[in-house]
Amino acid sequence: MYPIDLSGKTGVVFGVANHRSIAWSIAEILNRAGARLAIAYQNERVRDTVEKLASGLNDPILVECDVSDDANVQEAYETVGAAFGKLDIIVHSIAFAQRDDLGGPFIETGREGFRTAMDISAYSLLPVARYGAPLMTEGGSIIAMTFQASDRIFPGYNVMGTAKAALENEVKHLAYDLGPANIRVNAISAGPLDTLSSRVISHYRDMKRVHAERSPMKRNITAEEVAKTALFLCSDLSSGVSAEIIYVDTGYHVMGI
Repeated sequence: MYPIDLSGKTGVVFGVANHRSIAWSIAEILNRAGARLAIAYQNERVRDTVEKLASGLNDPILVECDVSDDANVQEAYETVGAAFGKLDIIVHSIAFAQRDDLGGPFIETGREGFRTAMDISAYSLLPVARYGAPLMTEGGSIIAMTFQASDRIFPGYNVMGTAKAALENEVKHLAYDLGPANIRVNAISAGPLDTLSSRVISHYRDMKRVHAERSPMKRNITAEEVAKTALFLCSDLSSGVSAEIIYVDTGYHVMGI
């Protein structure tokens, strides 16, 4: 048990697909801290898996939500609002690009592939925040997940790096928009982690190996370390932190070589 008490807090976590999802690690730690959660899953294809995972949480609700459809996002929040009354925490851990766009020369990225990556991985944060913020009547915390490819080149990450750059800029704009409502918006820039998404990135194994070799701490990170940072950002301990990109990468981002 971590010494942070989120009893009485409510949250919605977007992006749980299986037990390896960063979103799931965050959901687990928020639940252990006492928060009651809504788990938003993409579609029926993953419902059974998510339902089994969520069965171990404290009185969760499951909400189907396709973030590419604004009306679907709005409906999801209507369900959450009816169940919880208010929200304190929103976690956006969603990213997607076509497999063909996660390898080869970036210059070959097609228009539709570019649109898809930007829509799901970056734009989706806007409706997630837009329709969720009115439920955050007592303020709260919104967290997005990013990666250092937003400003560095990781061969194979390609268009997802462009999407992460857009996402980080959105975090700053949203922090400005929502700050007067005492809603803080931040992003966690995590090092390489073995997830369903990372497996389709060409050169992912190289990314992970180099990270462990060159980072100041000479190792890779764990999903729990990302989750613990999310727990901090969802607690009153981070009450003055907003518009930040917080690195959880054993220091790799400071290295020049």
